[in-house]
Amino acid sequence: MSIIAGSYERFIWGFKLKPTKHDADNQTLTLSPLFSYPSHISPITTVACSGPAAASGGSDDTIHLYDLPSASSLGSLLDHNHAASITALSFYTPSSLSFPRNLISAAADGSVAIFDTDPFVLLKSFRPHKKAVNDLAIHPSGKLALAVYRDEFFAMLNLVRGKRSFCCRLGHEASLVKFDPSGERFFMVVSNKVGVHQSEDAKLLLELENPSRKRILCAAPGESGTLFTGGEDRAITAWDTNSGKLAYSIEDAHPARIKGIIVLTRNDSDGSLEDPYLIGSASSDGIIRVWDVRMAAKENTKPLAETNTKSRLTCLAGSALKSMRRPQIGKQQTQKVDEGHENSE
Repeated sequence: MSIIAGSYERFIWGFKLKPTKHDADNQTLTLSPLFSYPSHISPITTVACSGPAAASGGSDDTIHLYDLPSASSLGSLLDHNHAASITALSFYTPSSLSFPRNLISAAADGSVAIFDTDPFVLLKSFRPHKKAVNDLAIHPSGKLALAVYRDEFFAMLNLVRGKRSFCCRLGHEASLVKFDPSGERFFMVVSNKVGVHQSEDAKLLLELENPSRKRILCAAPGESGTLFTGGEDRAITAWDTNSGKLAYSIEDAHPARIKGIIVLTRNDSDGSLEDPYLIGSASSDGIIRVWDVRMAAKENTKPLAETNTKSRLTCLAGSALKSMRRPQIGKQQTQKVDEGHENSE
């Protein structure tokens, strides 16, 4: 498994999570450095990774690509048609594949770009709204996405046609939007609250409120309806979104506010889940930690692994690290997005 973090100091950090002991009752892990590159010329705002591919976006309006097995930088997507800071990145990987099919990016000018990943070429760029995108979530089908905007708008995007299919004003600014693994529900974060919505009609099913009343800065859906959140209260909170109750919490998980949280669960080749209890977190003081959430009920919970980048971290992503072919960067080729999907089959 690998963990990727971006920083305010424009560095991208890559780590490989490796076991140091094979005793199931006394598991010890270590975060071994993969790479660190001064990829951008201004702060990194978002990172994403899937399988062997990783990407970072920054306030310098560029997207940079990385190959995890070789720990190498592959350069940047210069002609990505964004003219503003990159605010969200997400890979779409079909369940039948271990290499991502598409990379979707969003920017502060409201634009969204869809890339094919083999090689990295632009399929479609469009501007569904004129204001900045705060966050973007891709449905497990890869056919649609949800976006939340800085001017309190919410939109549904048709990724097959490359156009907006629905838009409405929320009445409040949502900072995060995430699909659960099944795609049947999605979660929308507004300040210190999380709304659980039905995907079919966006109906609000229930609302979760952070007990500390402090702002939620990151969220990651887990299995069986669990949602992990972190933020200004420096705690990792696990919610049971089926019942609307707080499942457990790791208090004082970091000495500073938590800027990123990821679920380090992966599907093995036989479809079984490996490492179902591992999550990772990153704080603004540069510390990355990996936790076994089964230990959350114990006092003085300690992380399984920890590293200090000594930088101001802004975002976090994780992936199962497998040795596969290296992604390529091709010349920009604007195509119809539905043709790109057909070519990817």
